[in-house]
Amino acid sequence: MNGSKPVPVKGLRGRVTRGLYAQGSKSEREAVFLENAEGRYVLRRKTGPVFGDVELEQYVGQEVICHGFLVGTTLLAERIRVLEENP
Repeated sequence: MNGSKPVPVKGLRGRVTRGLYAQGSKSEREAVFLENAEGRYVLRRKTGPVFGDVELEQYVGQEVICHGFLVGTTLLAERIRVLEENP
């Protein structure tokens, strides 16, 4: 998804990871991502801080489903739900 116009998404599924964002630039920082077959999105809570959102740490390593908005390569999540593992 390109551009800065918010695109509503429902049920975007993927694994939450942590890694470097904008590596090699002056904007380089550690960020939380949602990764799936379609791409890698910087994960933010719509009501959370832009940087250092400790609330997102609980999702790292988890498979989740999100509802919210894609803005460029950022997912502004309104709802994040951890998917139960299959027995």
